[in-house]
Amino acid sequence: MLAGSSATVGVDEAGRGSLAGPVVAAAYQFHKSRVELEGLDDSKKLSRKKREDLFERLTDGEIGRWAVGEASLQEIEEHNILVASQIAMARALKGLGDVAGVILVDGLPAKHLGKEHVAVVGGDGICPSIAAASVVAKVSRDRTLLQFGQLYPMYGFSKNCGYGTAEHLEALRVHGPCPLHRRSFLPMGSTTMSRMEK
Repeated sequence: MLAGSSATVGVDEAGRGSLAGPVVAAAYQFHKSRVELEGLDDSKKLSRKKREDLFERLTDGEIGRWAVGEASLQEIEEHNILVASQIAMARALKGLGDVAGVILVDGLPAKHLGKEHVAVVGGDGICPSIAAASVVAKVSRDRTLLQFGQLYPMYGFSKNCGYGTAEHLEALRVHGPCPLHRRSFLPMGSTTMSRMEK
Protein backbone atom coordinates (compact mmCIF):
# COMPACT_ATOMS: atom_id res chain seq x y z
CA MET A 1 0.00 0.00 0.00
CA LEU A 2 1.34 3.42 -0.95
CA ALA A 3 0.27 6.51 1.00
CA GLY A 4 -0.13 9.61 -1.16
CA SER A 5 0.56 13.18 -0.07
CA SER A 6 -0.72 16.55 -1.24
CA ALA A 7 2.83 17.90 -0.96
CA THR A 8 3.83 16.41 -4.31
CA VAL A 9 2.61 16.32 -7.90
CA GLY A 10 3.49 13.15 -9.78
CA VAL A 11 4.08 13.01 -13.52
CA ASP A 12 4.52 9.92 -15.66
CA GLU A 13 3.95 8.76 -19.23
CA ALA A 14 2.69 5.66 -21.02
CA GLY A 15 3.35 4.35 -24.49
CA ARG A 16 6.96 5.37 -24.94
CA GLY A 17 7.91 2.01 -26.46
CA SER A 18 4.72 1.31 -28.37
CA LEU A 19 4.88 0.84 -32.14
CA ALA A 20 1.69 2.83 -32.71
CA GLY A 21 -0.31 5.79 -31.49
CA PRO A 22 0.47 8.77 -29.26
CA VAL A 23 2.45 8.92 -26.07
CA VAL A 24 0.24 9.90 -23.13
CA ALA A 25 1.24 11.50 -19.83
CA ALA A 26 -0.63 12.30 -16.65
CA ALA A 27 -0.10 14.62 -13.70
CA TYR A 28 -1.62 13.74 -10.32
CA GLN A 29 -1.91 15.42 -6.92
CA PHE A 30 -3.70 14.03 -3.88
CA HIS A 31 -6.05 16.44 -2.06
CA LYS A 32 -5.05 15.53 1.48
CA SER A 33 -1.74 15.44 3.29
CA ARG A 34 -2.02 11.66 3.52
CA VAL A 35 -4.16 9.26 1.49
CA GLU A 36 -3.78 5.48 1.59
CA LEU A 37 -4.90 3.65 -1.53
CA GLU A 38 -4.83 -0.14 -1.45
CA GLY A 39 -2.94 -1.70 -4.35
CA LEU A 40 -1.48 1.49 -5.80
CA ASP A 41 1.76 0.70 -7.60
CA ASP A 42 3.64 1.10 -10.86
CA SER A 43 0.99 0.54 -13.53
CA LYS A 44 3.21 -2.00 -15.34
CA LYS A 45 3.05 -4.27 -12.28
CA LEU A 46 -0.75 -4.28 -12.17
CA SER A 47 -3.32 -6.33 -14.03
CA ARG A 48 -5.61 -4.52 -16.45
CA LYS A 49 -8.56 -4.97 -14.07
CA LYS A 50 -6.61 -3.58 -11.11
CA ARG A 51 -5.51 -0.58 -13.19
CA GLU A 52 -9.09 0.08 -14.24
CA ASP A 53 -10.32 -0.16 -10.64
CA LEU A 54 -7.62 2.23 -9.43
CA PHE A 55 -8.26 4.59 -12.33
CA GLU A 56 -11.90 4.95 -11.27
CA ARG A 57 -10.84 5.74 -7.70
CA LEU A 58 -8.13 8.15 -8.74
CA THR A 59 -10.25 10.12 -11.20
CA ASP A 60 -13.58 10.43 -9.38
CA GLY A 61 -12.41 13.73 -7.86
CA GLU A 62 -12.60 12.67 -4.23
CA ILE A 63 -8.98 11.84 -3.41
CA GLY A 64 -7.05 13.90 -5.92
CA ARG A 65 -6.92 16.03 -9.03
CA TRP A 66 -5.47 14.98 -12.33
CA ALA A 67 -4.89 15.92 -15.93
CA VAL A 68 -3.77 14.10 -19.06
CA GLY A 69 -1.67 15.35 -21.96
CA GLU A 70 -0.43 13.65 -25.09
CA ALA A 71 2.02 14.07 -27.94
CA SER A 72 0.83 12.98 -31.34
CA LEU A 73 2.29 10.46 -33.72
CA GLN A 74 3.48 13.36 -35.86
CA GLU A 75 5.28 14.95 -32.89
CA ILE A 76 6.96 11.67 -32.04
CA GLU A 77 8.27 11.35 -35.57
CA GLU A 78 9.22 15.02 -35.87
CA HIS A 79 11.18 15.19 -32.61
CA ASN A 80 11.90 11.84 -30.98
CA ILE A 81 10.09 9.77 -28.38
CA LEU A 82 12.00 11.27 -25.44
CA VAL A 83 11.17 14.86 -26.38
CA ALA A 84 7.59 13.89 -27.29
CA SER A 85 7.15 12.21 -23.89
CA GLN A 86 8.26 15.38 -22.15
CA ILE A 87 5.94 17.48 -24.32
CA ALA A 88 3.07 15.25 -23.19
CA MET A 89 4.16 15.66 -19.55
CA ALA A 90 4.26 19.45 -19.92
CA ARG A 91 0.74 19.41 -21.34
CA ALA A 92 -0.51 17.28 -18.47
CA LEU A 93 0.98 19.71 -15.94
CA LYS A 94 -0.55 22.65 -17.80
CA GLY A 95 -3.92 20.91 -17.67
CA LEU A 96 -3.58 20.53 -13.91
CA GLY A 97 -3.43 24.30 -13.52
CA ASP A 98 -1.72 26.00 -10.59
CA VAL A 99 0.66 23.57 -8.94
CA ALA A 100 1.52 23.89 -5.26
CA GLY A 101 4.07 21.34 -4.17
CA VAL A 102 7.12 19.56 -5.47
CA ILE A 103 6.83 18.14 -8.98
CA LEU A 104 8.13 14.58 -9.16
CA VAL A 105 8.86 13.07 -12.57
CA ASP A 106 9.45 9.39 -13.17
CA GLY A 107 12.86 8.63 -14.69
CA LEU A 108 15.57 11.08 -15.66
CA PRO A 109 15.38 14.90 -15.64
CA ALA A 110 12.95 16.23 -18.25
CA LYS A 111 14.56 19.31 -19.77
CA HIS A 112 11.53 19.98 -21.97
CA LEU A 113 9.09 20.00 -19.04
CA GLY A 114 9.34 23.75 -18.57
CA LYS A 115 9.06 23.57 -14.76
CA GLU A 116 11.41 22.88 -11.88
CA HIS A 117 11.10 19.26 -10.86
CA VAL A 118 12.76 16.34 -9.13
CA ALA A 119 13.48 13.28 -11.27
CA VAL A 120 13.07 9.92 -9.52
CA VAL A 121 14.35 6.81 -11.28
CA GLY A 122 11.83 4.04 -10.62
CA GLY A 123 9.53 6.62 -9.10
CA ASP A 124 6.36 4.91 -10.29
CA GLY A 125 7.11 2.11 -7.84
CA ILE A 126 8.02 4.20 -4.81
CA CYS A 127 6.32 7.62 -5.10
CA PRO A 128 2.53 7.51 -4.68
CA SER A 129 1.80 10.58 -6.81
CA ILE A 130 3.94 9.20 -9.66
CA ALA A 131 2.30 5.79 -9.30
CA ALA A 132 -1.11 7.47 -9.53
CA ALA A 133 0.00 9.37 -12.63
CA SER A 134 1.31 6.17 -14.18
CA VAL A 135 -2.05 4.45 -13.70
CA VAL A 136 -4.02 7.39 -15.11
CA ALA A 137 -1.69 7.71 -18.10
CA LYS A 138 -1.69 3.98 -18.83
CA VAL A 139 -5.46 3.50 -18.64
CA SER A 140 -6.11 6.66 -20.64
CA ARG A 141 -3.79 5.49 -23.39
CA ASP A 142 -5.13 1.92 -23.33
CA ARG A 143 -8.62 3.26 -23.93
CA THR A 144 -7.37 5.24 -26.93
CA LEU A 145 -5.74 2.11 -28.36
CA LEU A 146 -8.98 0.21 -27.80
CA GLN A 147 -10.68 2.69 -30.11
CA PHE A 148 -7.85 2.30 -32.62
CA GLY A 149 -8.47 -1.44 -32.48
CA GLN A 150 -11.96 -0.91 -33.85
CA LEU A 151 -10.50 0.93 -36.84
CA TYR A 152 -7.69 -1.54 -37.50
CA PRO A 153 -8.69 -4.87 -35.90
CA MET A 154 -6.00 -6.89 -37.71
CA TYR A 155 -3.23 -5.52 -35.45
CA GLY A 156 -4.80 -6.48 -32.12
CA PHE A 157 -4.41 -3.01 -30.59
CA SER A 158 -7.14 -3.78 -28.04
CA LYS A 159 -4.89 -6.48 -26.57
CA ASN A 160 -1.33 -5.34 -27.25
CA CYS A 161 -1.91 -1.55 -26.93
CA GLY A 162 0.45 -1.09 -29.86
CA TYR A 163 3.43 -2.89 -28.31
CA GLY A 164 5.55 -5.32 -30.31
CA THR A 165 4.02 -8.67 -29.38
CA ALA A 166 4.60 -11.67 -31.65
CA GLU A 167 1.06 -11.37 -33.00
CA HIS A 168 1.46 -7.67 -33.70
CA LEU A 169 4.75 -8.21 -35.50
CA GLU A 170 3.18 -10.96 -37.60
CA ALA A 171 0.29 -8.65 -38.50
CA LEU A 172 2.80 -6.03 -39.57
CA ARG A 173 4.55 -8.60 -41.75
CA VAL A 174 1.29 -9.62 -43.40
CA HIS A 175 -0.51 -6.28 -43.67
CA GLY A 176 2.25 -3.70 -43.43
CA PRO A 177 1.87 -0.60 -41.22
CA CYS A 178 -1.33 1.42 -40.87
CA PRO A 179 -1.49 5.23 -40.54
CA LEU A 180 -1.25 4.91 -36.75
CA HIS A 181 2.13 3.15 -36.73
CA ARG A 182 5.29 5.03 -35.81
CA ARG A 183 7.41 4.50 -38.90
CA SER A 184 10.69 5.16 -37.09
CA PHE A 185 9.83 2.45 -34.54
CA LEU A 186 8.96 -0.36 -36.92
CA PRO A 187 11.21 -3.46 -36.67
CA MET A 188 12.49 -3.33 -40.20
CA GLY A 189 15.72 -2.21 -41.80
CA SER A 190 18.12 -0.80 -39.21
CA THR A 191 15.42 -0.23 -36.57
CA THR A 192 16.29 -2.10 -33.38
CA MET A 193 13.95 -4.02 -31.15
CA SER A 194 15.28 -2.12 -28.13
CA ARG A 195 12.99 0.77 -29.07
CA MET A 196 10.03 -1.41 -28.12
CA GLU A 197 10.98 -1.62 -24.46
CA LYS A 198 8.76 0.12 -21.90
